[in-house]
Amino acid sequence: MYSLEVRKKVIELYIKYDKSAAAVSNELGFPSCRVIRRWYKDYLRGQSIGDEWGRKPRKVKYSVEQMEVAVNHYLAHGRNLSRTVRALGYPSTGKLRLWCDELNPNDRKMHVSSIQCTQAQKKEAVVEPDTPCVRATDLGDKHSVGRRTNYKHNGVLLAKEYPIIMLKVDDKLHEGKPPEGTEALLVEIELLKKQIRKLEIEKELMGELSIILKKNPGVDPKKLTNKVRATLIDALRNKYTLKELLKYVDIPKSSYHYHHQIALMPEKYENIKLRIIDLFKENHGRFGYRWINELLQQEGIRVSEKIVRRIMSTLKLVVFGKKKRKYSSYLGEIAPAADNLINRDFHADAPNTKWLTDITEFSIPAGKIYLSPIVDCYDGYITSWSIGTRPDAALVNSMLDRAIDKLQEDQRPIVHSDRGCHYRWPGWLSRMDNAGLVRSMSKKGCSPDNSACEGFFGRLKVEMFYYRSWVGVSLNEFMNILDEYLIWYNEKRIKMSLGGMSPLVFRRSKGLVA
Repeated sequence: MYSLEVRKKVIELYIKYDKSAAAVSNELGFPSCRVIRRWYKDYLRGQSIGDEWGRKPRKVKYSVEQMEVAVNHYLAHGRNLSRTVRALGYPSTGKLRLWCDELNPNDRKMHVSSIQCTQAQKKEAVVEPDTPCVRATDLGDKHSVGRRTNYKHNGVLLAKEYPIIMLKVDDKLHEGKPPEGTEALLVEIELLKKQIRKLEIEKELMGELSIILKKNPGVDPKKLTNKVRATLIDALRNKYTLKELLKYVDIPKSSYHYHHQIALMPEKYENIKLRIIDLFKENHGRFGYRWINELLQQEGIRVSEKIVRRIMSTLKLVVFGKKKRKYSSYLGEIAPAADNLINRDFHADAPNTKWLTDITEFSIPAGKIYLSPIVDCYDGYITSWSIGTRPDAALVNSMLDRAIDKLQEDQRPIVHSDRGCHYRWPGWLSRMDNAGLVRSMSKKGCSPDNSACEGFFGRLKVEMFYYRSWVGVSLNEFMNILDEYLIWYNEKRIKMSLGGMSPLVFRRSKGLVA
């Protein structure tokens, strides 16, 4: 039976640990969880009636003659406590043990601890007849540990309490070499093993965390989400137990299993992701997430722009930005300039009402290429263009001739340009007068006056020219690539201002072209 002080200690720990009987039993080593719960019920019942521990066990008093009969039977029938109790029907084995120690203290059978010995070695061990009776429960109460804990440490407390007895046994078992500081060494070894295990796990976790931080720089190592913690555990499940990893990563078991199952589920946007990659490649990496989302909408795929942007960011599908570079081709006034009729109003209600033109340069290792287009303010359609290796009169005149051929008889657009010499030569002026076209020019050195055409050049170079190696590309090859881009620009490049349609498709929707 456990003393009143022991029961009080158990109940106090049971209440302290939020009524966890397993935690109390693991710490003390006794008693079982069932016994702890029964004690607590008795404790509550005792409070209600004013008795601290409820019902008290009925005490049975035995006479001296009964004690002597039980002890004599024990000594005469093989010194077996349980056999004697079964034969006589009284008392308990614990009480019979006390009677034997009281009436015949040197005659009770002694059980030697099995520290570091086999069954055969235990039979060879010799215990002197004056060996006192040592109870595991008494030792546990004295050192504040349970009986199970005492058994677990294989008689360490017994050796501490009765070193002479254990030396006699160990002399027989270890051939005259008694261990020194056995208890301290065992405890230290266990602590070192646990510490090494802990350091190994922490090292592995830090290694996996560094890999995650490299892939996702936005992750805060001081505030890890449960998703990241679950990823760390999954990376080390083959090396360590789940119980250990949950302890060091500090995540509830239920949360880990939730994120683990989520990670095993198929990607929600896997099909959309593949289609986004195809659309990005088909358009030579020139479309951002808004244009890609518009193409998906046209195909009947309904998805948020934020999802498209996140997918493209994850896949690193980046559209390169504008190259910052200052350039001016102004060489001074050589003839009277026309008035600025456009005055930065680039809106047109019908095709062939306002035209914009300019010349831009492409410098590649093989040489320089020049482009002269005419941009229609109505929808950004490239009415005509000329590509050459020299920015001369032939370049702009040929472009203007092809544009005039596409006009109907009643169409007389305003042709706006900068103050370059190409638009003041006699050939240009005569063509403008013969076709009845109206000239318009920007202010001196003011590129915003022709910003719509400059914007077209910027988009062209970002989507086709910049961030691409032109080593080994000849001038003729480059001109073919540039010509293909301009055709693609008119026929397939969508514009959000046109409702997600290309200029040619937009005109067809309005019935302006066949």
